[in-house]
Amino acid sequence: MTIEVTTPDKLEYQFYPASGGVFVFKVRSPKDAHLALSSTNQESGPIYEIFIGGWENTKSVIRKDRQKPDVVEVPTPGILDAGEFRGFWVRWYDNVITVGREGEAAAFLSYDAGDLFPVNFVGICTGWGASGSWLLDEPAASAPVMGFSAPTGSGPGCWVAAANGEVPPNALQGGFDSNEQLYIARARHEGDLIPGKLHPTHGVTYVAWGGGEHGHSEYEVLCAAGGQWIPVEGGVIPPNAFPAGETAEGEPLFIGRATHDGTITVGKVQPSHNCCYIPYGGEELAYNEFEIYVSN
Repeated sequence: MTIEVTTPDKLEYQFYPASGGVFVFKVRSPKDAHLALSSTNQESGPIYEIFIGGWENTKSVIRKDRQKPDVVEVPTPGILDAGEFRGFWVRWYDNVITVGREGEAAAFLSYDAGDLFPVNFVGICTGWGASGSWLLDEPAASAPVMGFSAPTGSGPGCWVAAANGEVPPNALQGGFDSNEQLYIARARHEGDLIPGKLHPTHGVTYVAWGGGEHGHSEYEVLCAAGGQWIPVEGGVIPPNAFPAGETAEGEPLFIGRATHDGTITVGKVQPSHNCCYIPYGGEELAYNEFEIYVSN
């Protein structure tokens, strides 16, 4: 469901409930589209403000508690337009605030807040000589939280063959990239059976191997499984970790995920390497702190 909102030339926020750690919107304005992350639907108390297209549509910033200097500032000339809607997303996860353009996974603003308060509301406004029109994505009340929906089964589940971005029924969600859900999948590569991330709009499952990210249009998706994600420290694999593949030499591989550049990305846990490898941006990235999927 999409909400249409008009904001006058008045620096006064209109607040909307936020859920799932993400706020997706489009805005049409010549400059100065402002957002506020808050625990309440008021401007008082702790607040993070995001100014997109400020300073005559030349730069964007993140500001904490209305105090200068801004915690992040980047040049973004022409990022807004008075004649057309421009799409954006704001995400907050693991104390990190990220802001990006519609259709782009990489954020153009990112800030580690350290100890971020619970974000329950997002405010919007325009000002400094600008009025705006907004299209806000409102998730349905029954919609799952991105990357954290309840398991759809009670056992180990099953692997269902699919291809070209197809998402089988009861596929298990594992993370997100920009405003797109990622799923737990696996594919064969160089003799290994490797768990990774199904990226539906890309039409492939990505796996990490040999320092690179490799896309496969034929893959298997984990479906109707019941389990949970638990944090791993020191490379200790819990006994109920769910084996999802193996190397050509016979070493079991498990399902892991890590936070990277505002995403939660699914990858492989290789016990002998004491880390989780995720496929991202064409590379294989290693994380020593990660979550692993375990069976109930």
